[in-house]
Amino acid sequence: MPLSEHEQRMLEQMERALYAEDPKFASALEGSGLRTYTRRRVYQAVAGFLVGIALLMAGMVAQQIWVSVVGFLVMLGCAVLAVTGWRKAPKPGEQPTAPTGSAGARRQTRQRRSMMDRIEQRWQRRRDEQGGH
Repeated sequence: MPLSEHEQRMLEQMERALYAEDPKFASALEGSGLRTYTRRRVYQAVAGFLVGIALLMAGMVAQQIWVSVVGFLVMLGCAVLAVTGWRKAPKPGEQPTAPTGSAGARRQTRQRRSMMDRIEQRWQRRRDEQGGH
């Protein structure tokens, strides 16, 4: 869904403010830099997963349960890092999405809105209960 003109202006203002505040960080977040960072993170997670497998096997051979457990935990943590890094990586030629246009931001807005609705309902209920007494 395309951004409205107001949203585009707000996004441009936020980008300018980010570049003015921390140009090094802003340039690191540009498309290719972010893609390289996430790709490197996924590769590191895969290497860590292989280390976890090695620890798991070494623990089984040495009959040291705690080494196997550590290996399994390393594998689990690296698998989570690889999957989350892979999902966040922008596709080649794709611009990274802004936080305001992402599905997570929309879901959070909906949750915030529903939370506000619940608070308003509670407030109204309390006013009605106090007015009735």
